Amino acid sequence: MSSEIEIKVPDLGADKNVPVIEMLAKVGDVVKKDQGLITLESDKATMEVPSSHDGELLSLTVTIGDSVNSGDVIARLRVSSKVSDAPAPIPAAPAAPTAPATPATATAATAAPGTAPVAAAASGKAADFNCQIAVLGSGPGGYTAAFRAADLGQDVILIERYADIGGVCLNVGCIPSKALLHAAKVIDEARHAEDFGVNFGAAKIDLDKLRGYKQKVVKQLNGGLAGMAKARKVRVVTGVGRFISAQEIEVQTAEGAKIVRFENAIIAAGSQAVKLPGLPWGDPRLMDSTDALELAEVPKSLLVLGGGIIGLEMACVYDALGSQVTVVELSDQLMPGADPDLVRPLQQRLAKRYAGIYLKTKVTAVEAQKKGLKVTFEGEQAPEPKLYDRVLVAVGRSPNGGKINAEAAGVQVSERGFIAVDRQMRTNVPHIFAIGDLVGQPMLAHKATHEGKVAAEVAAGHKSEFVARVIPSVAYTDPEIAWVGVSETEAKAKGLKVGVGKFPLAASGRAIGIGRTEGFTKLLFDEDSHKVIGAGIVGPNAGDLIAEVGLAIEMGAEAADIGLTIHPHPTLSESVAMAAEVYEGTITDLYLPKK
Repeated sequence: MSSEIEIKVPDLGADKNVPVIEMLAKVGDVVKKDQGLITLESDKATMEVPSSHDGELLSLTVTIGDSVNSGDVIARLRVSSKVSDAPAPIPAAPAAPTAPATPATATAATAAPGTAPVAAAASGKAADFNCQIAVLGSGPGGYTAAFRAADLGQDVILIERYADIGGVCLNVGCIPSKALLHAAKVIDEARHAEDFGVNFGAAKIDLDKLRGYKQKVVKQLNGGLAGMAKARKVRVVTGVGRFISAQEIEVQTAEGAKIVRFENAIIAAGSQAVKLPGLPWGDPRLMDSTDALELAEVPKSLLVLGGGIIGLEMACVYDALGSQVTVVELSDQLMPGADPDLVRPLQQRLAKRYAGIYLKTKVTAVEAQKKGLKVTFEGEQAPEPKLYDRVLVAVGRSPNGGKINAEAAGVQVSERGFIAVDRQMRTNVPHIFAIGDLVGQPMLAHKATHEGKVAAEVAAGHKSEFVARVIPSVAYTDPEIAWVGVSETEAKAKGLKVGVGKFPLAASGRAIGIGRTEGFTKLLFDEDSHKVIGAGIVGPNAGDLIAEVGLAIEMGAEAADIGLTIHPHPTLSESVAMAAEVYEGTITDLYLPKK
């Protein structure tokens, strides 16, 4: 007896209109339970929607480029007996739960259940290095784990494929991008100075010197990390590492293969930029985020494919340097995942500066020609095919869990490269831990560092768990956008009883003084307890201001706690207290008639 069931998109939280970037199965395939059917791309990560049962794939209702929401039907499956058609879980779990007064129960990826791989037998070879804890990957999570373990008295080896420790974030991600964004901010502020009678003239860009500045920032931090590793007696092995058994990692170094034998291991191998198929990746004019940071030139025209955080940050850099920037985004708003009202001031500002912003639009072809890259579009707002000097593809990142031969250690890895862990960051193999991008969303450095400390402490025999209530997100665009906890969109979708306090920067003396009044601070409160459960800030220094609200949520602060805390005047930080006062009805810096 057989029946047909629907496969639906699981709960995506606040994410809406999430694009499909890859098809993992086709009609007629016989699929297994938990086998991936499609891949979705949200703001900074990829995730797959798996089959909920064994069966034959009868139809697929989506294709590459389509956008989906929670509960959408994406396929029909013929199964051998009547079963529930409840949606299956995705392999990458969401960020720490942010419902009011509910502590996190897990923040790591939930890999598809199934039979764990059988670990390979020990190599039997003499080890080149022996240690108590081996850390694979030296990004913010990896080096934090290594340093914390060393501080707890452990003998630690840190394995890094590149010459300098620091991972993607330090070498080709967060740090160099912020160095360039600082340069962009200075250029923009110099232009803005004309409004109050100070004219610096047109900016003259010395690309070599700018690249040198960016690299100097990176090298300074590289040197600091190397010094701290040496002071802590953390041994660094440079090379590409892969597991060959449950107690051994083989590292391909410049001197040949070396074996690291460990008692415990922490996997911190991170992620890499998604490279969409069918594009001319051999052409240097087609860039991912790493290529864009090289700053080979300032193209006259630049197309940014992907309106998420990474794409928009790099768009800000190239726009300030003089490129005519166009942004294409599949969903119906820039920066999917953020509340629409947070994005609106940014989009309004960019619309005045950029050559074009096209939403609900996809790129169907990129053709390398002598004079540029010819791009063809499709969608409601799609422009005509056009030549661009360069194209930046910024459509998310994919985890590296499938690139380290973790199966040889018996570690279960999902088809998309995610590794499941518990609140102590343990994988299914008790003495092997995993942290950072490859354990699930959000793929953020500050999440990885906290996970790294937990993994190190547990591996060293201490009691520790990752129980963060909230994890903040920041886009270092101009204006900056930051959010933490429950978003207004999420609250409405879940039917939460919340109240909102919003204070506009147009009423801030500090914002008026610096001529940047386009933003606001918004706080969300649980109506029953008056505790703050979420926030969104758009405006100058939003990334710095959001930390106060993150602490307030962790501490269970109520609106009165925030409003009655004296903030210095005149500062942008006052907007946090005043948003709480708006909610409480005690605000004097605005006149809000009583309802």
